[in-house]
Amino acid sequence: MSYSIKYEDIGLKDYKEAWDYQTTLFKELVDMKKSNEAAKPHGSDNHPGTLIFVEHPNVYTLGRSGSENNLLLDYIQLKAKDAAFYKIDRGGDITFHGPGQIVGYPIFDLEVIHIGLKEYIFRIEEAIIRSAGEFGIVCSRLDGGTGVWIDPEIPGKARKICAIGVKASKFVTMHGFAFNVNTDLSYFNYINPCGFTDKGVTSIEKETGRKADMNEVKKIVKNRLREVFDLSWVNKTS
Repeated sequence: MSYSIKYEDIGLKDYKEAWDYQTTLFKELVDMKKSNEAAKPHGSDNHPGTLIFVEHPNVYTLGRSGSENNLLLDYIQLKAKDAAFYKIDRGGDITFHGPGQIVGYPIFDLEVIHIGLKEYIFRIEEAIIRSAGEFGIVCSRLDGGTGVWIDPEIPGKARKICAIGVKASKFVTMHGFAFNVNTDLSYFNYINPCGFTDKGVTSIEKETGRKADMNEVKKIVKNRLREVFDLSWVNKTS
């Protein structure tokens, strides 16, 4: 049975504003589950999840397990680079978000999909691997490193095209993935991306030598997510 999802593309949005918005949706879904479980101990109604696509102004975010030492800028230097910094409640270390990057926030109930968190992350990776393949880019996974990579096992050539960091409570997810499309990769020079000091980052633009149409890439990623999670949209989408 398909999992019903509301899809929202909220455009370019301040990180904190988008974080507050997805937190509200996350808490609403968790609270609905708790209420249903209290009323129906042997089962609960299914409520639609939400898939948010967004781009952020320049911002660095540090996950629960991350180290501030992986941010190589001080406060004054951050301001000079017109970048913000937030410690947040997802897994993973430090990463960068900026224009030209598709950030996806799936707020899904994994109990309805009948998968665990490890499989959830695997399926997000699979959707991005398939999406990058549409542009002739061969991607795969890195043992011991979440996300989507190119040449992951080749020393000096391994580079990440999509970072993943999630939070889950009562099997409801938030945060998600950051897929570099036309991202200004120079901002990654000021961090140890995801805590790695010996691996690089890349984008569709860097790998293909041309800028990609963001709307086209969003449509591809949305459809690949629909495939790997068996989603159905409850609102009209293109």
